[in-house]
Amino acid sequence: MNTATQVSPTTRAAAISASGLRKSYGDKVVLDGIDLRIPEGTIFALLGPNGAGKTTTVEILSTLITADSGQARIAGHDVTSDADSVRRRIGVTGQFAAVDGLLTAEENLLLMADLHHLSKREGRRRAAELLERFELTEAARKNVATFSGGMRRKLDLAMTLVGRPRIIFLDEPTTGLDPRSRRVMWELIRNLVTDQGVTIFLTTQYLDEADQLADRIAVLDHGKLVAEGTADELKRTIPGGHVRLRFADEAHLATAAGFFGTAARDDESLTLRIPGDGTLADLRAVLDVLDSTGIQAESLTVHTPDLDDVFLTLTGRQNAPTHPNPQKESAR
Repeated sequence: MNTATQVSPTTRAAAISASGLRKSYGDKVVLDGIDLRIPEGTIFALLGPNGAGKTTTVEILSTLITADSGQARIAGHDVTSDADSVRRRIGVTGQFAAVDGLLTAEENLLLMADLHHLSKREGRRRAAELLERFELTEAARKNVATFSGGMRRKLDLAMTLVGRPRIIFLDEPTTGLDPRSRRVMWELIRNLVTDQGVTIFLTTQYLDEADQLADRIAVLDHGKLVAEGTADELKRTIPGGHVRLRFADEAHLATAAGFFGTAARDDESLTLRIPGDGTLADLRAVLDVLDSTGIQAESLTVHTPDLDDVFLTLTGRQNAPTHPNPQKESAR
């Protein structure tokens, strides 16, 4: 999570705002009236299963498509009536790397510089700067078709930065990457915010990614925002936190159960599950009982709800797309 910012996000101007955004395709409602306010210099993550409306939201906010109704403003400019001003201030990185495999990394960046009407001198300077920042200098003149997935995603993000956008939309930026490449991308994303004050709008299905990066998170399901807050705020809304005690034998388990009346007892595993919210006060209360009664527990573990629990509870999905096995990831 971005912790380097000094000014409270609630006091900053809105980089992105939206009110009542709706979008349908025929009888299918994709967005059903969503409201957003994302302060400057923060990372906002939009979570949701496939088909929830994440990509449609990005397409509307980045002027690629128009909403059926509602309003949205980017850096103070209306996405419909002042789309050109919006486009000058944003960068968009889609689910799949939009790089030309027939060109070198440097040529891809120079092509983007031409599209931004930079002079040849400024374009080369900007390309060299981005190649160095993304640790692609040694591969600058290699054909992109030979790049790994992680290198292609880094180059894709570098190309987005050629025009120095103040707001960047990242639509599932780490899909298909191995764990090391994902963490490299996370660090690059963090640095854009902490070093340059860029605002990031991130869509992802990876709950650990949102937990690691986002200042605020919203959960989108069936076209509606069903929750919004910090990761900790969302976790606190979900029941299920507990302290789990394991004992050496049934005698110790039975004795402890007599002192923890609300605990769930499991004779097979010799454990007690004591409800709580995972706070230090809860843990201290359990330890105080053990200490005052002399009851010996073999082990103690604390469980607090995580974003997996939040996703499952809020969307009602049986299988949350969390912490995927990188070996089984595939681009959609």
